[in-house]
Amino acid sequence: MAILIHLPKLPAAAMALFPFILVKEAGYKNDSILINHELIHHRQQLELLIVPFYIMYFLNYAFNLLKYRNHHQAYSHILFEKEAYAKEHDLSYLGTRKPFAWYSFFKS
Repeated sequence: MAILIHLPKLPAAAMALFPFILVKEAGYKNDSILINHELIHHRQQLELLIVPFYIMYFLNYAFNLLKYRNHHQAYSHILFEKEAYAKEHDLSYLGTRKPFAWYSFFKS
């Protein structure tokens, strides 16, 4: 299980940095959907051996930023975020998720 850490100055509601999940508000530790979203990122990080995940995440964001010229659009088009947002409400998703499932969001 992830180690949950409350960081009030976090620039986002939450962030997955394996093996940690950082949350901006202490109450977010009890938000099952938010935690599931971050746990999906943990699975992505593990299957890409952690460091390559961060490199791919950043490069995908940078490419999207050049393409859309807008932070929100660039962020929402990151492959890893597409999977996490699409499946965050399915609390049983990680039990049935296939490896590299984020790749199926490449064309979407």
